[in-house]
Amino acid sequence: MQFTKKIIGISAFYHDSAAALIIDGKIIAAAQEERFTREKHTADFPVNAIKYCLDEGGCSINELDAIVFYDKPLLKFERLLETYYAFAPRGLRSFLKAIPIWMKQKLFIKKLIWEGLEQIEIFDRRRITLQFTEHHFSHAASAYYPSPFEEAAILTIDGAGEWATASIAHGTGSKITLLKEMRFPHSVGLLYSSFTYYLGFKVNSGEYKLMGLAPYGSPNAPQTLDFINKIKTHLVSIQSDGSIALNQKYFDYATGLKMVNEAKWKALFGFPVHVPDSPFEPHHHNLANAIQAVTEEIILKMAAEAKRITGSENLCMAGGVALNCVANSKLLKANIFKDIFIQPAAGDAGGALGAALLSYYSFFNQTRIVDTTIDSIEGSQLGPQFNEHKILKALKKQKAIFHRIENFSTLCQDIAQSLSEGKIIGWFQGRMEYGPRALGNRSILADARDSQMQQKLNLNIKYRESFRPFAPAVLEDHAQDFFELDKKSPYMLFNADIRTNERKALPNNYESLSWLEKLQAARSELPAITHLDYSARIQTVSKTNNPRFHKLLESFYEKTNCPILINTSFNVRGEPIVCTPEDAYRCFMQTEMDILVIEDYILIKAEQPEYDNKSKWKINFKPD
Repeated sequence: MQFTKKIIGISAFYHDSAAALIIDGKIIAAAQEERFTREKHTADFPVNAIKYCLDEGGCSINELDAIVFYDKPLLKFERLLETYYAFAPRGLRSFLKAIPIWMKQKLFIKKLIWEGLEQIEIFDRRRITLQFTEHHFSHAASAYYPSPFEEAAILTIDGAGEWATASIAHGTGSKITLLKEMRFPHSVGLLYSSFTYYLGFKVNSGEYKLMGLAPYGSPNAPQTLDFINKIKTHLVSIQSDGSIALNQKYFDYATGLKMVNEAKWKALFGFPVHVPDSPFEPHHHNLANAIQAVTEEIILKMAAEAKRITGSENLCMAGGVALNCVANSKLLKANIFKDIFIQPAAGDAGGALGAALLSYYSFFNQTRIVDTTIDSIEGSQLGPQFNEHKILKALKKQKAIFHRIENFSTLCQDIAQSLSEGKIIGWFQGRMEYGPRALGNRSILADARDSQMQQKLNLNIKYRESFRPFAPAVLEDHAQDFFELDKKSPYMLFNADIRTNERKALPNNYESLSWLEKLQAARSELPAITHLDYSARIQTVSKTNNPRFHKLLESFYEKTNCPILINTSFNVRGEPIVCTPEDAYRCFMQTEMDILVIEDYILIKAEQPEYDNKSKWKINFKPD
């Protein structure tokens, strides 16, 4: 007799806490805790995310067959002790700081989990199976089990789990077999994060900024080539299989309180750690370009090794490094694999989903049934949705002025007209996305043809660094008209080059221009989404995956003959993506967005009470 299996997966206590619920292998709900608490990358136990998952699944804690934590804390503690022992007496200050935290909290995670669950509801511990999976197995499961592949190589790359920092596995049917792993302190993720730190960004948050900064460097400039040589000579040794060895004399993350030995890095590269939010100079751009190139080389070699030892034509990827869409695109172009699937919540948040799936297929020995035409991640639309009653309650509480449009086609036509006139739109529809990308449900939208829009969005809406690029959302059937990409990219995890016929010639003095002048030089007919290297982080939108967002793009295409919009996440710098109608209205009011659309309701900024009093709505989030 077949019994229904209900499993909650949890990630917590490090960064990007999250929860996910599966019922009989189907992904019912998944969300990050940050979206509820409004603290970006929070490590807190995901009380709110679990509550949401249980509500969405219509079940209680007592009805769960298992609660699964995404890594094994005792193995991580073993790594901590062995690392300090190996490096002793170096790192004593860091050891004295870390050990009390471990002794008080992280060694007693089982107790913390029970206490966290008790905040949600009363339950009987004797009825609950509490399980722990290995970190990289959770990553591997999060990518392989939802993929449309019956068999695949699995590559996971991040900072560090317990001991593993990268792994190659083989998925066949319901089984995942670990074949090879790289171990701490040698880590691609920590190498990249060290440069994130050195260039003035926040570790575990600013890596995507480093990726966005890299194209401002010149790949063939003597300084960039010199930086690449120094990285590969002094910092990292790269083997033919993609495994690496980091020269620990230059790093401080294993036993210290910083990522790098700042004095040695300054002597090596010729400049000190970049002060956050201070101006960038050419050497910063070139160093970003250099580490991006080195990272791509490592990933390509790891992928080739995964192909060699599995013989598979398919690749699944997860781990924080799998969010590097530039490297993903280089991998795609290399044609090592026929097809690639990357988990949209590839970082630690996705570990919650992987833990639940691993329990279902491995512990409970369930049979995996695959739809080879589509992944089972549901377009990453796995978060909360709000009905009309909740929306109206939220808007009336704020005394907001709103208009309800009965016909959704009419609403899309009206918003398409506003977008074509240069208006900036907050777009709030359906279920919130799971993972770091807004994919058309919690998005800020604008016209990609507007040459001023990139800077306007960065400075007046997102309140973030002006060099940051924006991504295009394009109707799936028209993607190849504008971009050199022969693969669907529904999760914004691949870059694509703008087609040559859409490009504009650069001024003759381009190389002598400052980075800001380079940024302002129009490189294509879609200047707001064309990065300095003629690339764009593309999202292809299908009617199947997201019919409402697809309808808006269709309406914009009918009006303008352009099937593309800027799509950026609905938040300001340092804020998690908005979750509720209240979050959306507050963000709308504190920025220079022109129109807010919440389901079938339109709100026009100029009609709102105190619409010119942005300070009333402002919340100061910690810079990310």
